[in-house]
Amino acid sequence: MTEEGGFRIDGLLPKKKRSHNVVIKMDKIWKSFKIGSRRVKVLKNIDLSIYSGEFAIIFGPSGCGKSTLLHTMLGLERPDKGRVFLRGKSLYRMREDKRSYWRREKVGMVFQQSNWIKALTVLENVSYPLLLVESDKKKIRDRALEMLKWVGMDWTADKKPTELSGGEQQRVALARALVTDPSVIFCDEPTGNLDSKNGKNLMKILINLNRGEERKVVVMVTHDGAFLPFANRRIYMQDGKVTKEERG
Repeated sequence: MTEEGGFRIDGLLPKKKRSHNVVIKMDKIWKSFKIGSRRVKVLKNIDLSIYSGEFAIIFGPSGCGKSTLLHTMLGLERPDKGRVFLRGKSLYRMREDKRSYWRREKVGMVFQQSNWIKALTVLENVSYPLLLVESDKKKIRDRALEMLKWVGMDWTADKKPTELSGGEQQRVALARALVTDPSVIFCDEPTGNLDSKNGKNLMKILINLNRGEERKVVVMVTHDGAFLPFANRRIYMQDGKVTKEERG
């Protein structure tokens, strides 16, 4: 195991054999939004599956529909037509509270802009998702500290998130996303506000999650082609459609 930039790069360890079960399946998805008197089609007949073991990047220019696609996977944007399956279960046939449970306990989310509770410290912000599912305060604190240490940010525990740089805030946001031990990590333009060095550092942590002992599925949206080589699956979008896919 090596160290770089304050975090482990477990992806350099020998890889375990993976299964290739379908985690998320999108079947003929259409989605539109009403803008003024017009209805604009954003997703157009999307067929897409995400498999266990994948680090998938959804790539395309701004406005091509990639963030809407991610939100549809998350159960946040109900499609006009088509179905989304989560491990074989129809996501939009679930009650809203069931979808919320899935997002709260089974999914980690990292966005371009982190929504902090500004009155709370870094440790308290990272702990917050666990407060919804765990009552033991010591377990909550220990788990939050463990995740901060994992991303090399335990030294910020008593600071306010707004006192940190953009790169530091994104590492803390990732710690918060990991605190419930989710099986899938969704990232929507997580490097958008970072310089190239901090962007690459964040990507290395995501690789560690995917290829190291954690073996988590990572689904990331970006318009920056510099990050495409980090993924083992690349999904290209243009004008609301998937135009090409690459693997390896």
